[in-house]
Amino acid sequence: MTAFELIQALAQDAAIGIVVTDATIEPPGPTIVYANAAFGLLVGRGLDDIVGRSPRFMQGKETRRTGLDAFRRALTSGERFHGFLTNYRTDGTKYRAEIDCRPLHAAEGRIENFVAFQREVIRRIGRPATSAAGRYEPTSVSNDSLTEALRALAVFGHA
Repeated sequence: MTAFELIQALAQDAAIGIVVTDATIEPPGPTIVYANAAFGLLVGRGLDDIVGRSPRFMQGKETRRTGLDAFRRALTSGERFHGFLTNYRTDGTKYRAEIDCRPLHAAEGRIENFVAFQREVIRRIGRPATSAAGRYEPTSVSNDSLTEALRALAVFGHA
């Protein structure tokens, strides 16, 4: 079983959005090769309308270039990206997304795919936190059994 097949099996019923893309970074790529149902709900599209597209379809006028540049630098370097972007649903409503994206390496070491975990977050009310991760909280809390597996992988946490 490949890492991609394992992700597909585990992600199918996950409560957070999970997307796998090819390793192409330059436009028009990357291309989504897999998305779970939670991702479809998050962006307001059917899975048939997501697979084969670039994740850039979620960007809009308030998607910050600085965040996109940091994301691109991490992917180009083969590193993990953990950050926040303003994305847009199909109906045009914007949402704040926490994204944790990591490279998937083939046996010989080259990057074969990227896997991204995405959830909607809202700004915390109260005293500002010292890090960007501390300024936001998920819009919903999942009791999904995969949550522990994702925590073990330090998804949305510090590596």
